[in-house]
Amino acid sequence: MEQITLQASKRNVSTKGALNTMRREGKVPAIMYNQHGKSESISVNLREFSKISREISESSIVTLLIDGKEHSFFVKDRQLDLLTGNLIHIDFFEVEKNALVHVRVPLHFVGTAPGIKLGGIFESPMHEVEVSALPGDIPQHIEVDVSNLNVNESIHVRDIKVNNKIKLLSAPDMVVATVKYAKHETTAAEAAPAAESASTEEKK
Repeated sequence: MEQITLQASKRNVSTKGALNTMRREGKVPAIMYNQHGKSESISVNLREFSKISREISESSIVTLLIDGKEHSFFVKDRQLDLLTGNLIHIDFFEVEKNALVHVRVPLHFVGTAPGIKLGGIFESPMHEVEVSALPGDIPQHIEVDVSNLNVNESIHVRDIKVNNKIKLLSAPDMVVATVKYAKHETTAAEAAPAAESASTEEKK
């Protein structure tokens, strides 16, 4: 997994005025939670966080550098200002290297479904799956090969290939990807036999 590193500073202020001043200085207030429910207040640079923000998913491990020490965390929540859309707060959750964690991992679909060439439409009802794994074994994404997917066929969670260090927690029968005919094409296809049957009856 690609390492994401971010500088952070401890903070002692928590009043509304002090936090607003901090934001005007280009910093974002944040809280670090550990596995035992204890928390510590910190701040991170808004510009630095914004640069890596798109790379961070629920399964991404972020290394926070605080007073020269490294701490591993997941980004659990980001609070935005409802009026401006600006980031105003972040929640980090501590990662214990030897403890299993439950996270959602994005799906990346690879290959071209042959059913598309036959007029089908590719649909992906799921864009991520829930997994259980040690923090160091969590992938940035899981690839799903759709190169054998024909019309009216589906790929389910149970069909996803992962290594033995990862356990899929999402329901096995959930549809991950499918190829279907467009509704009007299906209707036309169903109507054709009926029209042919009616024509035959008229000739009798």
